Amino acid sequence: MVAGWFAGDGEDFRLLGTRCSACTSVFFPREDSHCRNPGCPGGDLEEVPLSRRGHVWSFTDGRYRPPSPYVSDPELPWEPYTLIAVELPSERLVVLGQAAPGVTVADLAVGMEVEVVPGVLHEDAGTTWTTWQWRPTEVTA
Repeated sequence: MVAGWFAGDGEDFRLLGTRCSACTSVFFPREDSHCRNPGCPGGDLEEVPLSRRGHVWSFTDGRYRPPSPYVSDPELPWEPYTLIAVELPSERLVVLGQAAPGVTVADLAVGMEVEVVPGVLHEDAGTTWTTWQWRPTEVTA
């Protein structure tokens, strides 16, 4: 995915955002040039790890093959995937991401707790593209 948006492995895996020193607003994806808060006079931006857990704000399934630049093999049948919008209350953010493999809309409910985990977006012979995914907390690795 995008360099600098997440770091770590396993229990140390975190999405990375930025926080403004003047207004304490947190941003994801990260912001490295200026505070996005229109009411802020501006401050220094520092990288901050986001909360690992949040609550389902909304969810849906993707039943169509997205257009480029999304990478998928047109020779293989399309497999639907689940998207989850997760509220991180401490940061006052909602972050969208795919669900971990095997998690469907039938497994989710608004308000349930989920955690961020590393996942694979795409693999080919030489590269594995890593991303973040959301998984209900009662599911064990």
